[in-house]
Amino acid sequence: MNLSAPLQLIPEYRDYLWGGQRLRPGQLTAEAWVVYEHDRIAGGPLAGCTLAEAAAQDAIGLLGARTVERTGARFPLLIKLLDCAQWLSLQVHPDDEAAERLEGLGYFGKTEAWHVLDAAAGAQLIAGMRPETTAEALASAIRDGTILDWVQYQDVRAGDTVFMPARTIHALGPGLLIYEVQQTSDLTYRVFDWNRPATPGRALHIEKSLAVADPSASAPARPVPMLAAGEQAKLAACPYFTLALIVGGETPSAGDTAGQTFHALTVIEGTAEVVARDGTLRLNRFDSAVIPAACGAYQIRPLERCRLLKASVE
Repeated sequence: MNLSAPLQLIPEYRDYLWGGQRLRPGQLTAEAWVVYEHDRIAGGPLAGCTLAEAAAQDAIGLLGARTVERTGARFPLLIKLLDCAQWLSLQVHPDDEAAERLEGLGYFGKTEAWHVLDAAAGAQLIAGMRPETTAEALASAIRDGTILDWVQYQDVRAGDTVFMPARTIHALGPGLLIYEVQQTSDLTYRVFDWNRPATPGRALHIEKSLAVADPSASAPARPVPMLAAGEQAKLAACPYFTLALIVGGETPSAGDTAGQTFHALTVIEGTAEVVARDGTLRLNRFDSAVIPAACGAYQIRPLERCRLLKASVE
């Protein structure tokens, strides 16, 4: 299997009641799953295969030696774009230990990071609890529905990044367009849903929330670094992923997987070409590609003013 060329992905779309119309104009869409183990590859010899199928054939070549050593042959990240027209539910995710304890073997926790692509004036999110929150107060607030009295609201702007460790209670607010990178996990325990009518698909998970929520957790937003054309900067890093911002310049930006990890690229502004040994891809805004570990060195060539986000396992 030839993994020396970049792989463009076909996103999956999800619609939930809080979604807007910025991801697919004229069509309500809450989430685009732009890098996901079941996304299909758009072209080339692997066209029609999913990332999971490609990893099953050559895990080291696709994911890299470091990645396989840490998490095996499963594609380890899930990257989404979220268009928030209403408040998302207040929720919390388990860490790896709690995921296996509560859900069973083979489940991952969900540590994530958000990068704000766009924010309406006055847009807010919730990230953690107020400093004085005790375990007892948190438990009572989750059970009696007064959790909003204890959470921390944050004003955010385009370019801010929020690193969200597992076990942190959080919610995204209206007016936000978000890039989210996370562990490959969709374990979400819903704490509070803004008094929306309960449905089978939007149940609260009170006991599981109580089992994993950390009353001392918070997640402050970090403003966008001041980068000139041609520069890049690390926005977030943890054992599960590293997220970097790349600003296109007059000369190409160089990348190298070194056989250790894949690089997942998403264009968030403008248009660029990704040029590798055996292939070139043109990526427009919100397009995503995976650079396989076996690809090695590659270049990002801006075709106009552009910015990209790069997720990898470092």
